[in-house]
Amino acid sequence: MGWESDSNSGFELTARSNLEAEIDEKLRQEWLELIPILGPRAWQWDQLVLLKRQVLSRILHFNNIYQEILEKPGEIFEFGVQWGAGISTLLNLRSIYEPFNHSRKIVGFDTFNGFPSLQKKDEFRNSVGERELPKLGSYSVETNYQEKLERFLSLHEQNAPISHKKKFELVKGDASSTFPKWLSENPSSICAMAIFDMDIYKPTKDVLENLIPRLTRGSLLVFDELGSPNFPGETIALMEVLGLNKFELHSNPNQPYVSWFKFE
Repeated sequence: MGWESDSNSGFELTARSNLEAEIDEKLRQEWLELIPILGPRAWQWDQLVLLKRQVLSRILHFNNIYQEILEKPGEIFEFGVQWGAGISTLLNLRSIYEPFNHSRKIVGFDTFNGFPSLQKKDEFRNSVGERELPKLGSYSVETNYQEKLERFLSLHEQNAPISHKKKFELVKGDASSTFPKWLSENPSSICAMAIFDMDIYKPTKDVLENLIPRLTRGSLLVFDELGSPNFPGETIALMEVLGLNKFELHSNPNQPYVSWFKFE
């Protein structure tokens, strides 16, 4: 386990074995060779020939949690967007399950520059047993990527019913400050589902505290790193704001550390 980096994404923590990393690279190379062969079919069913089980598991996870809120009004919030795979999947699931529900807005919050700051409560034990903080800027994306993601999501929107109404929003910046501002500008907002994937303590706690007045019975709260020893800040934030013994936690055995519960 360690931090991997490239020129576009800063650092990301990975637990992949050497063999898994080797297979990932082989699949990537195969995909690069397959794209020109498939041509236009690269964007259709045939693209799935190289889909990894881990990615399929992630899609199924989003599918499962989306179905939990079909009878709940309100927005879907995703805190921690990064490259946008999550919010893109959510937009497509909305088009499948509730294509005419134009009141279901999906709002994504991200710095797009990775972790903005860290606290002592974010410390974890590394592979040699030493206490360490995650790296500032981890999970960043390329400069001005938000504009590209806006285009991608707009194309998904155009491929759905009621496409003249924009039903998504990207909010750039530290959610500790951008989310309270967004709420003040959207006083009618209620939360159907909030997905927490910021990993670290302070923004998770700040968002939770501001979110509580917008929750209803049955609002779904989803945590991507709950119980993870590598990102303890997320669990600590939930413990301090809502506690762990008031709700029935659910998990997916194919998505380690992902947990969710319905607010009661």
